[in-house]
Amino acid sequence: MQRILTLVLAAVFLLSMTAHQLHPERPVADPSGNVVKWLAETDFDFGVLEQGSTSSVTFSFRNILGEPIVLQTVRTSCGCTAADWPQAPIEPDSTGTVLIEFDADRLGSFRKKITVFFDKQRKAEVLHISGEVE
Repeated sequence: MQRILTLVLAAVFLLSMTAHQLHPERPVADPSGNVVKWLAETDFDFGVLEQGSTSSVTFSFRNILGEPIVLQTVRTSCGCTAADWPQAPIEPDSTGTVLIEFDADRLGSFRKKITVFFDKQRKAEVLHISGEVE
């Protein structure tokens, strides 16, 4: 009986070592699981905009993971906001950008949410733009 238990434990140990080699843990850049570091504030205030105008802002980030990442998609909170981002993988320690354009069609103050999804990060990154249309 003790011999069977020893064999089973040895088999479990060998299988766990093999599984680790086949699926090693991917490097995580920081304890929160973020794979990017934003190079400026993630909340941008356009100030006062003229109605009918279009304004843009570029948010820059650095890949802090030890492997390439892909910016999968960017979602905006309304049709007045559009986004453009790189399609190619961002190499380790390289930078990427997210360009946001806002069409100032409606009068009044605004605050828009932009959600950015990376392939190797569970939690989405969130950007905001705000301002006043006169």
